Amino acid sequence: MPILTELSGDEDWVEPDDVPRPVVSYGFIAEDFGGLEIDLHRHRKGQIVLVQRGALSCEVEGGLWIVPPRSAVWIPGSALHAIKVSGTLEGYGAFVDPAFSAGLPTRCCAVSVTPLLRELLTRAAHLPLLYEENGVNSRLIAVLLDELGAAEIEHLHLPMPSDVRLRRIVEEMMAMPADRGTIDLWAKRAGLSERTLARVIRRETGMSFGRWRQQLGIMLAVKWLAGGASIQQVAGDLGYESVPSFVTMFRKALGTSPGRYMAERHTSQPRSL
Repeated sequence: MPILTELSGDEDWVEPDDVPRPVVSYGFIAEDFGGLEIDLHRHRKGQIVLVQRGALSCEVEGGLWIVPPRSAVWIPGSALHAIKVSGTLEGYGAFVDPAFSAGLPTRCCAVSVTPLLRELLTRAAHLPLLYEENGVNSRLIAVLLDELGAAEIEHLHLPMPSDVRLRRIVEEMMAMPADRGTIDLWAKRAGLSERTLARVIRRETGMSFGRWRQQLGIMLAVKWLAGGASIQQVAGDLGYESVPSFVTMFRKALGTSPGRYMAERHTSQPRSL
């Protein structure tokens, strides 16, 4: 299987849907592009992307996922999706034929990666593109699929509204995350009443305005921390008056402090490509 040295290098890419194997695996190292965007596209096969170093964001119909180190995103087959990368990204991935995806999630989700799943993806990425379908290779692929099906789902998902008025608000909030304006202020900017904004965002996302904004903050914090920003920088960029208040919010949302969360994702990293 070819190891991708640049995500933008067409000469290194093989269309996974054309490869007659249950799983098509690959490794990638993308040096700092200053921002890389893979526009909306889809594959017949499902896709898992494991991040070893760096972070990526993936938008799939109706949602946004942030993938930090030692986590992965699962994208079901035929799901329309776009991927954005800032900074250096390193990891592994695999495309899974729908005929072999029984037991795998039917919706896009971020998953926690066990050491076994990480090692299986690493090993699979070094198989020949047209590996033998009997014997040890088939057993490795079978275990990989079993481990992927058992992976724990992480809560790094942000429901994205489709309402045009809300999308404008979302774009502004993502561009100005330090703006701590009230729901009434944001409603006025969009030409809505506070009640209408609250009703529409709950209908579109299943969350209250405050809960949705907090989840956006968590997603951005994880992305920035994975990119090397300090806790102090992230707290300030999200508009928190103090670091302790940001840490408290982060701990309530993810069950641990931001420092410990990222430290756990930078230990025991798999071997380099």
